[in-house]
Amino acid sequence: MRALVCHTLSDDRSGLRLEADWPEPAAPGPGEVMVGIRHAALNFPDLLMLSGGYQFKPDLPFIPGTEACGTVIAAGPGAEIWLGQQVMVGGRGGCFAERVTVAASAVRAVPAGLSSAEAAAFTVGALTAWVGLMTRGRLHAGERVLVTGAGGGMGLAAVQLAVHEGAEVVAVASTPERLALAKAAGAHETLLIDRSTPDIARRDVDIVFDPVGGPLALPALRTLRRNGRFLIIGFTAGRSPPFPLNRALIKEIEVLGVRAGEFARQNPAAGRRHIAAIDARAAALRPVIGLTVPLSEGAVAFAAMADARIAGKAVLAVGA
Repeated sequence: MRALVCHTLSDDRSGLRLEADWPEPAAPGPGEVMVGIRHAALNFPDLLMLSGGYQFKPDLPFIPGTEACGTVIAAGPGAEIWLGQQVMVGGRGGCFAERVTVAASAVRAVPAGLSSAEAAAFTVGALTAWVGLMTRGRLHAGERVLVTGAGGGMGLAAVQLAVHEGAEVVAVASTPERLALAKAAGAHETLLIDRSTPDIARRDVDIVFDPVGGPLALPALRTLRRNGRFLIIGFTAGRSPPFPLNRALIKEIEVLGVRAGEFARQNPAAGRRHIAAIDARAAALRPVIGLTVPLSEGAVAFAAMADARIAGKAVLAVGA
């Protein structure tokens, strides 16, 4: 089968190659299914794994790709109910290939109204937004939420969810195009910032949702009012400078790490509730697809992600 395979770790992604005749995944065993992938979506952890910069480090060689959509083409004993169904599939890798075998618990039905590409790009952003804002951040209607990277896939999911749950949203992004996407997603206010020397004047925010980090983290932290919550989602702009702990003390700010996948692994019942919550809101959390390329051009999509040139989500078209 065709697969995008990482053979060696490197900062320039030179170890990533398209293989035209990669070995097929194992036939599904009890409680497992094989999915024929139609679309797969890129996420920042996929990029980090190619250089060894992510906390989960798969053995080499490996097929990246943490979320996809396709059709169940084979099923092991106990999983026959899935045979022939269109499903979303998620995991720690393996989705950038024509076929993947996973536990049946790793697939679920596509919510009504989502296209295959949208379904492939739905879960990581929506789930992280839910765990961050609703579980870790304890968002209430009427609160003000500042979202950094608001025109990217993760940021847009946070904008959509916060608006849906009745919050007032301040969207921060580095290009007018991305701010326009955030505005279309319901943001009440948009702020254009310089990525290298960002500055945000507001000081009345209840929650900061920050997937960007880097030089933007401290200006975002300063926007919080007393008893505010700062949600650390990721570091697409690189590591943040040290936090001024005196500010957290004086304003009684909570600094909260958010790892949606790990949350579910530690508490599977809560993970299932979170998935049900986002699927029920799929119409409001529809992802914006900013780039679609064939599997053979996966390296192009990764380069665009590394250079922060994607507004919305990037999707690979894998199969028919």
